[in-house]
Amino acid sequence: MSAPILIAGGGVGGLTLALSLHERGIPCEVFEAAREVRELGVGINTLPHAIRELAALGLLPALDAVAIRTRELRYLDRFGNRIWTEPRGMHAGFEVPQFSIHRGRLHGVLWRAAMERLGPGRLHTGRRLSGFAQDARGVTARFEDGSTRRGRALIGADGIHSALRRLLHPEDGGIRWNGIQMWRGAVDWPAFEGGDVMIVAGDMTEKLVLYPIAQGVTPGTRLTNWVVCAQIGDATRPPPRREDWSRPGRLEEVLPHVRRFRVPWLDVEAMVRATPEFWEYPMCDRDPLPWWTCGRVTLLGDAAHPMYPVGSNGASQAVLDARLLARLLAETTVPRALAAYEAERLPATREIVLANRRGGPERVVDVVSARAPEGFARIEDVIAPEELAAIARGYARMAGFAR
Repeated sequence: MSAPILIAGGGVGGLTLALSLHERGIPCEVFEAAREVRELGVGINTLPHAIRELAALGLLPALDAVAIRTRELRYLDRFGNRIWTEPRGMHAGFEVPQFSIHRGRLHGVLWRAAMERLGPGRLHTGRRLSGFAQDARGVTARFEDGSTRRGRALIGADGIHSALRRLLHPEDGGIRWNGIQMWRGAVDWPAFEGGDVMIVAGDMTEKLVLYPIAQGVTPGTRLTNWVVCAQIGDATRPPPRREDWSRPGRLEEVLPHVRRFRVPWLDVEAMVRATPEFWEYPMCDRDPLPWWTCGRVTLLGDAAHPMYPVGSNGASQAVLDARLLARLLAETTVPRALAAYEAERLPATREIVLANRRGGPERVVDVVSARAPEGFARIEDVIAPEELAAIARGYARMAGFAR
């Protein structure tokens, strides 16, 4: 058997890569830094172009069992006035759905599939990457526990705090915070608007995001994800310390922002108050890199292109990275495959990172808020439908999920 592909990081991107390599008969091993794999996090959205790839891996039934097929996306101002509405997933004509899903449950689906297909001996926990050395025939990964592993290639899928990115780019400027703090939680709550609608309200100064991510404990409820974003600083401030990324949130800090929003069919404050625990996170990304690949080593997912969580693209782009890289590794030599992967994916994801800094498709609420800060009676009096469509659909084309 040939030497395996070594994957540093057992998140969405790393596991999708492992499953995709296994599908093509390419041996691989995953090295996850965490000692225990738990279903952590809150809600995310995965777009049809990524779900198509996961469906090709046979994961659609498992995803359907733990997620919601998103029917519609609505943009509102903070008074609840509708700005823009569009169908999503199969309701927009795709052959597969858009899923709103708990990140931990998505990770669980991928982890269980990898354990079953690759076998437990190929997935390692408690193995944080510390270094590597490579030559013309392979690469040796070193881990903090003192162990090493030899492989054909080393892929860094180890997230926004990537150790491999730091090794490849010691001069990198690091994590950038835009001054926006996010409070995120999920709670079992009565279904609203049919139980399959995603809402984005407000603007980039204060924004509210709502969507169901799973069936509830009763037929009339859904596990409902909520996010409140508020500009509390600016880009000149350093990002919070790493240990401050998932702190328990406090009601007295988030409720003043919540109270600025009016959603006619939902008591948002009551929902937030009913959430047993929620968390706060800084909205961060990193500057796009000039290159990802060095010989037999490259980056993938958030290690390569962490982006602001707008436009529902972070996890989806990691899936696309993984599927392309696996195909190329099956078709050509490792150095050529990694070079071709970077040539296609680096410019595409760079554009999304920069677009997300400008607000992505959610810029429609920014534009309307700037023109009508106290609300409006008719959206046509504020912005032309063609201008709204250009923002929302232009982003979809750029990110690769337009019809």
